[in-house]
Amino acid sequence: MLAFQTFGAADSALPPILIAHGLFGSGRNWRAIATRLAETRRVVTVDMRNHGDSFRAESQTYPDMAADLAEVIAAFGGEADVIGHSMGGKAAMTLALTRPEAVRRLLVADIAPVAYVHGEGHRGLIAAMKGLDLSAITSRREADAALAAQIPERAVRAFLLQSLDIPARRWRLNLDVLERALPDIMDFPAVGAPFAGPVLFLAGAQSDYIRPEHRAAIKALFPKARQAKIPGAGHWLHAENPRAFEAAARVFLDA
Repeated sequence: MLAFQTFGAADSALPPILIAHGLFGSGRNWRAIATRLAETRRVVTVDMRNHGDSFRAESQTYPDMAADLAEVIAAFGGEADVIGHSMGGKAAMTLALTRPEAVRRLLVADIAPVAYVHGEGHRGLIAAMKGLDLSAITSRREADAALAAQIPERAVRAFLLQSLDIPARRWRLNLDVLERALPDIMDFPAVGAPFAGPVLFLAGAQSDYIRPEHRAAIKALFPKARQAKIPGAGHWLHAENPRAFEAAARVFLDA
């Protein structure tokens, strides 16, 4: 089973909220939002396969990731409200399409059920992480400086370095498998029937991951889908404007 962390008590009449992070992330990226949502609900954050403290596997397909999420939900009663960001959003959509009984409400954060073509950027990040001489790194500041030439965006470096275990001198990411699986991660599988439950596609106002031309694909698979935008945020909307993200999530999921 995936590694997970729970927040809050199971005393709500509503099912738990399960949060699935994106590529190169982990459940710890969502700790602040999970803590606030847990004021009224039980919240479960997971580390996806080949990420964080979860198991290592040879595949990173969306049907496999959806099955992983379903296993966690089964351990918490069999039904959940699900939040998924980026890769985690595609896994959450696949879960809803293939196991609709496990999902009461679905919040998809800044991703659409379509194939994307920006995999080379991710390959560059993997190459930079693989190229880091971990034997010479003694602090996060040193790692940040070493990555700066290949990854000029400070926020991206800070995000990636959350998955660096400096004492153990290793990445908490299965970089070899993730690199091989990038075509699967960028794609979206043709699985299941349309999901009839409530869905909110929440986009960063400064992001281009959910575009007008994606609306047809969204409505075909999620006929009850609504869309909204978080102001002052790009693809990492939950980190760039966490209060607005939390407020939107709370209104939608507590309905």
